[in-house]
Amino acid sequence: MARAIAFVPDLLFGSNVVGMLQAAGHEPVLVSSGDQLAGALTDADVVIVDLTADARNRIEIVKRALGDNPVPTLAFFSHVERDVRAEAERAGFELVVPRSRMARAGGDLVSQLAREESAS
Repeated sequence: MARAIAFVPDLLFGSNVVGMLQAAGHEPVLVSSGDQLAGALTDADVVIVDLTADARNRIEIVKRALGDNPVPTLAFFSHVERDVRAEAERAGFELVVPRSRMARAGGDLVSQLAREESAS
């Protein structure tokens, strides 16, 4: 089980992410602002970030909140915005997937990142 901080300002999809993570056996914490994200990072195993709107700003918020904290990051984006994917990968996000993949396999993706982190 991983403690996953979900920075998902869209409350409806955020609720879906929380439900999916709970069903996969994870402990999700939903946050909707940079301040909440920074406050929730204690003991976080994975940070999930919604980049479907205001992507550049959210990338900066996450980078600032994490600082030197090596928490693995999973970002999801709208499949039509390939430039967002490239920007998130350049910013150092470990895994960047389309929103549809997040909706289908988010619990498994979090498990994968948590396993990789514990193995290193």
